[in-house]
Amino acid sequence: MEYAGSEPGVTAVTPAMAIKILVAGGFGVGKTTMVGTISEIRPLHTEELLSERGVGVDDLSGVESKITTTVALDFGRITIREGLWLYLFGTPGQDRFWFMWDELAVGALGAIVVADTRRLQDCFPAVDYFEQRGLPFVVAVNCFDGARRHDPVKVRRALGLEGVAPIVLCDVRERESVKEVLTMLVTYAVGGAFKDPHHV
Repeated sequence: MEYAGSEPGVTAVTPAMAIKILVAGGFGVGKTTMVGTISEIRPLHTEELLSERGVGVDDLSGVESKITTTVALDFGRITIREGLWLYLFGTPGQDRFWFMWDELAVGALGAIVVADTRRLQDCFPAVDYFEQRGLPFVVAVNCFDGARRHDPVKVRRALGLEGVAPIVLCDVRERESVKEVLTMLVTYAVGGAFKDPHHV
């Protein structure tokens, strides 16, 4: 019996595929902004106003002017080519919403850990989470206006990164900068190795 795919003149159909990427990090480091900057669709945000329930629970040190928080996820999409998409899932940054992380991590190719060098300790839990689960990740140091720029070698030491997870400086408000971070993550996750010039 002959199948349609083997008949002359029949073009094989390329199967559609979606690649899932997590965007994680501490509270107020720029995860929602990163997803919104790169998404080709209007991103889905689950932001709510900070309420009195968070007083004494949420640490607002360094982000005192922030008035909203992601309570479930952010979602954005990028088309790489026909039939191939990147789905971006931004995770909540506060400890009390971390029950969402396990659900969001299912089926993910890798993760971006967004870091703010003024509050570097806030990204430690995300780094630990992905290291423990063996999920490839890159650290994207968000270069906030007025913040001091730190050498990636020093950031690696401060984070205690033993592996070769890439560290890159970026501006989550700039599309090309976010694209560079995503390209680095996918290359690292798919290739299984990364020659990091900043590795010490």
